[in-house]
Amino acid sequence: MPGTLAAPNRIPWPPILFGATAIAAVGLGMVAPGPAWLRAPAWAAAGWVVLLAGLALDIAAMATMWRQRANILPHRAATALVTTGPFAWSRNPIYLGNTIVMTGAALAFANPWFLPAALLAAVAVTRLAILREEAHLAARFGAAWVAYSEQTPRWVGR
Repeated sequence: MPGTLAAPNRIPWPPILFGATAIAAVGLGMVAPGPAWLRAPAWAAAGWVVLLAGLALDIAAMATMWRQRANILPHRAATALVTTGPFAWSRNPIYLGNTIVMTGAALAFANPWFLPAALLAAVAVTRLAILREEAHLAARFGAAWVAYSEQTPRWVGR
């Protein structure tokens, strides 16, 4: 893959993909709102718990990258292979956190459109960003990347 050592991504930048699908979910929620039962306070509370858990995962992953002086911007070359903290159980904890945030938003804002939006964003980010990032990391870190990718799932679980 040309340019794998220089930079893994260009447009569509992952934050743009998550943002665009979230905006679409908000718009669809205005046109076709969720069912009335979804507006119960218990669902909103559960949604906020999930949303904040996703945000906490994002922050923990970014802090781990910062501590290891790893570049966090997905359109710039990797400066370190981060394998600790949240990266010990997911190769993409920031994208996972973003997906969890959107899932929680479905309940917190009584807008079920956030669920397909989260799934669409996860699929788009996998195909348009993660696969490029993985090729970049393989070219940049070789055997260390291969060992890490074999023991740590792309998202979660195996």
